[in-house]
This record gives sequence, structure tokens and C-alpha cells, in this order.
Amino acid sequence: MPSQKALIRRPSPRLAEGLLTHLERTPVDLALALDQWEAYAGALRTHGWETVEAEPADDCPDSVFVEDAVVVFRNVALIGRPGAESRRGETAGVEEAVARLGCSVNWVWEPGTLDGGDVLKVGDTIYVGQGGRTNGAGIQQLRATFEPLGARVVAVPVSKVLHLKSAVTALPDGTIVGYEPLVDTPSLFPRFLAVPEEAGSHVVLLGGGKLLMAASAPKTADLFAGLGLEPVLVDIGEFEKLEGCVTCLSVRLRELYV
Repeated sequence: MPSQKALIRRPSPRLAEGLLTHLERTPVDLALALDQWEAYAGALRTHGWETVEAEPADDCPDSVFVEDAVVVFRNVALIGRPGAESRRGETAGVEEAVARLGCSVNWVWEPGTLDGGDVLKVGDTIYVGQGGRTNGAGIQQLRATFEPLGARVVAVPVSKVLHLKSAVTALPDGTIVGYEPLVDTPSLFPRFLAVPEEAGSHVVLLGGGKLLMAASAPKTADLFAGLGLEPVLVDIGEFEKLEGCVTCLSVRLRELYV
């Protein structure tokens, strides 16, 4: 049977020191962030996902954004090489976790850089954001890893947000959704639906038409509900202060066979 496992990682005590590229720094309430993280993990479990915790990386402020450390396609994991040098200590614990889950493990090597937040999988198409934390050499290595497995890799320019999935994600039918002012080239996607809020760009597919999304995007939630989908809202406000979103707080492993 295909798995429904979600890799997560507990927030670091240094969370408030996380990197920022587009937002002004505002105070982060660590206790509230922990509560929000627990509720996020609980929402995954409520909707049929088994959560698996990577070893905490308490010296790495951004380590809760576990998706940036690895990309998984089928049963193959590609350990990223973060574009921000200060985040490179995050990958070891994630490598150990995906190996424990039975993934075949590969690595991005210098001079390549690759953040998992730049990678959006839609069926067998893998869109990869280029321009911020991920470079051409990283994309070349991702292509070499996943194209032999049947993936089609498409590079997408990213200049207005931190990661590609800060700008766009996808609905269950493959429609790309995004807040248009932050999307460099909507025309690159076969089907694009503009949403009314920046946080509405970020959805996690829970299965059965259910979408995990931030409570800060109520208008977009209404839009999706009108399409027959079922939004599952979680408050991740403390992580949004650090340019985080619902996608980067977990790695969804859908195609591991157990």
C-alpha cells in the first residue's frame, strides 16, 4: 500500500532568529509557535497522515521548515544543499530520517544549491524555482536524479518570493494556484488560478479533496470551497512572520510502499 507519512521537525529554541529575505523582522512567540506546530501536526494526523519526526536541530533556527532539506520523488530522496550556508546543518537529521523510512538517498553536491521549498511536484512534472536559494547546478542534479524515474523537470524563475512554493502550489486536479503579484510567469503553467490572498497560494493536499491551508487566507478558503474542495485551516501565524507556510513545515511521503 502507498504510504501517507509526513516528516516534521520540532521548532528550534532559536526559531525567532530565522532568516528573513522579504519581510521586516517582528517578535516571534516561541510558546505560541510550539502550540501552532502541534496543531499543524495534529491536523495531519486527523486526516490520515502518520507523522514522523526528524531529530531536532536546536542550533538551526530555520530547521522547523523541514521541507527545504529534502525532495522525495517516488522512493528516492534527494538531500538538498541549502542556498543559505547557515542552513546546511539541517540536512543530516533529515537524511537519517528518510533513510530510516526506506528511501534511496542521493545528495546535491557543490556548486549546486537546492532548497526543497523551490520544488513543486504535479503528477510526474517537477517544477523547480531558480533564482533565489536554488541555482542551475542544483536543478541539473535534481534532473539527473529524477528524470530516469520518469519525471519531467521544468525550471521556473523566482524573483519576488523566497521559494517557488512561497508563490504557487497545486490543487488536486493539477491547477496551479498563486497570488498573481508574486508569481513571475503564470503563463508557464498549463492551468493557473489566481487567488485573492498571498497565504492562499499555499495548500497541502491531504487527500479526498481536503486542503490544509493557513487560517490567514479566509477568502481563498471560500474560493476553494466553492470549487467543491474542503479547506482545513490551521493558524501558523508565528511561522508566517519568518516567511514560512503550510507546505514547508512537513515533507509528505506519498509513494513509499510499506
